[in-house]
Amino acid sequence: MTTREQWIDGARPRTLPASIAPVLVGTAIAYYEGSVRPVIALCALVVAVAFQVGANYSNDYSDGIRGTDDTRVGPVRLVGQGLATASAVKRAAFMAYGVGATAGLLMVALSGVWLLIPLGLASIAAAWFYTGGNVPYGYRALGEVFVFVFFGLVAVVGTATSQTERLTTLGMLGGVACGALSCAILVANNLRDIEQDAKVGKRTLAVVLGDSGTRELYRTCILVAYAMPVVMTTMTDGPRFAYISLLSLLYARRPLMAVAGGAHGRELIPVLVGTSRMLLFFAFYLTLGISAS
Repeated sequence: MTTREQWIDGARPRTLPASIAPVLVGTAIAYYEGSVRPVIALCALVVAVAFQVGANYSNDYSDGIRGTDDTRVGPVRLVGQGLATASAVKRAAFMAYGVGATAGLLMVALSGVWLLIPLGLASIAAAWFYTGGNVPYGYRALGEVFVFVFFGLVAVVGTATSQTERLTTLGMLGGVACGALSCAILVANNLRDIEQDAKVGKRTLAVVLGDSGTRELYRTCILVAYAMPVVMTTMTDGPRFAYISLLSLLYARRPLMAVAGGAHGRELIPVLVGTSRMLLFFAFYLTLGISAS
């Protein structure tokens, strides 16, 4: 019998800043542009969190039935560790997608932005086929690309556009920032698992780039993210206090030092936690800076 705590651990709550952050930033952009709609923002938050929980359960299910989770460090693997049946985890994933889809339909009804429907369906497909299906793209070194698109551009722009009904440069820059830091979380995760993934034939971008290349990619993701508030501040009509988000660099120091220092395996678990925290504080300070502008 799977306990409630195991189900919660299987949802990987430490990764949820990747879904909360873009909604914060997207809503701040809507506020800056004079068109914030709190109920739609709340719906966007439910969609983002539910879809990520669904994705985490989907990955647990798909990796578990493939056997790639049999020997892992890090979070609980419900299927791989025999804590829950594969069918139960699959069912939990689709329940989460159902919750997200329901909130998404309410978003569409309130905003009138019908483009959100195909984007929502694409998000579910991206979550499922990351490790699911016959040709999972997560096994083809494309995971970071989809994380950047869906946890960055789609999440921020979707949240902002559903409230303002227009696409803006500011929204795109916010999407790049959140997407880059979300990628950094995945890069740290795949760096931790690089040896095991190579053994079982899971061809992540980390496996392709190798250890040193993956560490450089991690640093690049963070550099790109923190360049975006600077660009925002220099825009003619941009939020002049966006640079406040640079305060969150205080949370980047330890993860960057650990990655640069050659941390591997279990030593990278604090890097994952630290990068998630960095993203959350980055989004908080960026939201504060944009709103104050």
